[in-house]
Amino acid sequence: MPNEAAIAMIVEDMTCGHCVRTITSAVEGAFPGARVSADLATHRVTISGTSDARAVADVVAAEGYAPVLVDAAGAR
Repeated sequence: MPNEAAIAMIVEDMTCGHCVRTITSAVEGAFPGARVSADLATHRVTISGTSDARAVADVVAAEGYAPVLVDAAGAR
């Protein structure tokens, strides 16, 4: 498998475990094989297994959240 970069986003309105499960389920459902890691304390969501950052952000937004894509260093 080629070395693929992870997609990272900050989702400030991800505030609880239900939010994490909703985002994880939506992304994994839309992108089979994608792996989602969410850090509730920092509101950071990292996705690997897909490379279309805008499409991933759109899926998260469709669930009612406001994702902000960031680079690997965390810059918005």
